[in-house]
Amino acid sequence: MSQSQETVHYPLPQTGALDAPADWQRLRSQCPVASVQLPSGDEATLLTRHEDIKTLLSDPRFARPTAQDGAARLAPDGGGGAVASSSADALSLPAKGEPHQQWRRQVSKWFTAKRMTALRPGMTATAERLVDDMVALGAPADLKAHVGFLLPVYVICDMLGVPAQDRDRFSHWSDALLSLTRFTKEETDRAQIEFVQYMSGHIESKRENPTDDLISTLIRDSADGQGLSDSELLATALGLLIAGHETTANMIGKMVGMLLADRSRWEQLLADPSLVRTAVEEALRFDTNLGFGLRRYISEDTEIGGQTVPGGTTVICSMPAANRDEDVFDNAEEMDLDRSPNPHLIFGAGPHSCLGQALARTELQVVLEVLLRKLPTLELAVPVEELQRVEGLLVGGLRTVPVRW
Repeated sequence: MSQSQETVHYPLPQTGALDAPADWQRLRSQCPVASVQLPSGDEATLLTRHEDIKTLLSDPRFARPTAQDGAARLAPDGGGGAVASSSADALSLPAKGEPHQQWRRQVSKWFTAKRMTALRPGMTATAERLVDDMVALGAPADLKAHVGFLLPVYVICDMLGVPAQDRDRFSHWSDALLSLTRFTKEETDRAQIEFVQYMSGHIESKRENPTDDLISTLIRDSADGQGLSDSELLATALGLLIAGHETTANMIGKMVGMLLADRSRWEQLLADPSLVRTAVEEALRFDTNLGFGLRRYISEDTEIGGQTVPGGTTVICSMPAANRDEDVFDNAEEMDLDRSPNPHLIFGAGPHSCLGQALARTELQVVLEVLLRKLPTLELAVPVEELQRVEGLLVGGLRTVPVRW
């Protein structure tokens, strides 16, 4: 089946909150370069095979769409949050080439394995405190609200030097900027203005009173003439605050949900806690509910999966679909907690792979270690069929993760 013979509506329909869309396997085998209609009514191209997605994401010529590209709109009437529309000048960063790589070099110093090792004891202490607080309130409890959301917020706020007590505002602004259909355009515009004003004030305060945090360090680098422009500094702070808590908070909830959905998985980890690292990687691979997927703007005619995709096309890479590709993963539909190697694409690939992946991995490992140690009797407090998905945002997750112990 060729790309032109079928147009499917995207996002693809899913049944259970942790289930894979029925269309993934069919699209990978029959229509790996598929035409899809977005909520806006615009058309894009969807990739579902591991090889195609890894090749495209590793190609330095192509990056996420910018306001200048005229790319496919995601939301109706051009709505959607700033991250969805890629149209906010205040949130723009160099999208590709040497400017992008220079930006990555400046910021990536804060996400090295050495720094993660140094942060780990503090993360563990925070996770233990959050679990203790949840237990004190009694079961059942929402693990996402009490642990999954709070741990990444505390960590990223500490890294950026912003007060964690503002977390509810950060959460609202993040949701608005990641909105696909949940918020109106007026609501997302207002949230963006408020968020930019807040973060601009924070950056100014760090100029006057620098401390040992990422923003202060980037300001010092800029003063030396080798750092970021003011707009890049603002976009970096906003982007890290959104990505640093929203996606990881959702992933903590989904990981625990997956491990408890079939409790033999939890029992396997209790019997052998050394599997935590590979279990985290497998949870990342097995996640069906990542969200919209990574977008790339194809600026010139390009061959993908044996087909020519014309310049001017917006391509959506479904990494979770690629992570179920039987050509790459044996028994791809099974959750194998000691799977190795595990070349999943959940953090992307190539020059635009996720900068914060070492941080996300560390947080996921720490949460899992603490829960196994402190709450070995943990279980879902509702049938897995009653878990509900986050709707209307670019990122996927579970609304709540009700647990008891």
